[in-house]
Amino acid sequence: MEKTPVLPPPPTESPTPWNWARKNLFSTWYNCIFTVVCLIVGFQTIKGIIVWATTKAQWRVLEANLPLFFAGRFPSESYWRLWIVAGIIALLGGLTWGNIQREERLWNAPTLILLGSAVVGALISPIDQTSRFYLLGIIIAAIAGYVTARQVNRNPSPPLSKGGLGGVSWMPGIWALSFPLILWLIKGGLGLREVSTNDWGGLVLTLFLAIISIVLSFPLGVLLALGRQSSLPVVKLLSTLYIEIVRGLPLIGILFLGQVMLQLFLPPEYPKLDRVVRAIAGLTLFSAAYLAENVRGGLQAVPRGQIEAARAIGLNTPLLTILIVLPQALRTVIPAIGGQFIGLFMDTSLLALFGMLELIGISRAILANPSYIGRYAEVYIFVGLIYWIFCYSMSLASRKLERSLEKSH
Repeated sequence: MEKTPVLPPPPTESPTPWNWARKNLFSTWYNCIFTVVCLIVGFQTIKGIIVWATTKAQWRVLEANLPLFFAGRFPSESYWRLWIVAGIIALLGGLTWGNIQREERLWNAPTLILLGSAVVGALISPIDQTSRFYLLGIIIAAIAGYVTARQVNRNPSPPLSKGGLGGVSWMPGIWALSFPLILWLIKGGLGLREVSTNDWGGLVLTLFLAIISIVLSFPLGVLLALGRQSSLPVVKLLSTLYIEIVRGLPLIGILFLGQVMLQLFLPPEYPKLDRVVRAIAGLTLFSAAYLAENVRGGLQAVPRGQIEAARAIGLNTPLLTILIVLPQALRTVIPAIGGQFIGLFMDTSLLALFGMLELIGISRAILANPSYIGRYAEVYIFVGLIYWIFCYSMSLASRKLERSLEKSH
């Protein structure tokens, strides 16, 4: 029997940019036409944006109103409180990021690029010298938190922790404990001048509304998801009714009820609730209903064998839920939860319709100034960039957390 000859592998093209372009952009005649048209349109668009940004745009509206964008009508003599709060958040953010990246190298290229960009931005930003020192201090606080978290997590986690939420499980508690201090610094107390919530505005108010609503909606959404899965008929019925009713209402309607109608249903002698509290309540109740459905999907994805094995070793229902079911369910739905939190952050812009001067509201107030009429593009590009930075940071953290909690680890 004749032996089949072994043929050499077919020649492969070297992975040069031209070979890639020829294969992906100029493979056929219609791909060539489409690529050329896209290049022309893209070039003209980028050229127009650069010409407008360098010759026609009046960026002075941003430089003159930076304090309003970031702090609203907060008293200027109390700005130091906001800088300290920003430092605390940066420190906690560094701790969280260090926990999420505990499986990677201490200093990698993306981290160094982000750090260098932050330092350069602080040095060249159009702010006074004191504010630049504050910004550099915030960057140092974030680095200190990042390095500290990496040093704490050098020792391997116990097996149960690896199967659950790992080294990040203690971070929510630290964030929760920091909120009283942050609220005390912003609002005032123990000798500090009290600042009314009517003077809160800009990015400070947006972040406060978003962070508090996220922290409150997460446990409420988990409880609602567990309630809908409960074997108790009353608990299951009430949880289902709440979720389906709230999900059937638009967020702007819930905010309208909280900001305008709620006080009409309360007795006249009842003290008026702060509008920031009412806004947080509306955002929290709305987000919790959607979050509950995301978590319920994760609960249904937990293999039945996991539950049966946990019961076989004697775990009762609370321990089974906390140690076995919830860690696996939450790990499964991290992308959905991250998307829900990003949506909640952007939904704070709806409060501008009710006169709250958060980031969009303060932008509308600035554009109402006769000196800045018509400067919509400059203002909203700047505001959109701020929203994108925070939303992309949340998305990046979500992806990092998801990778760090993969089953392969």
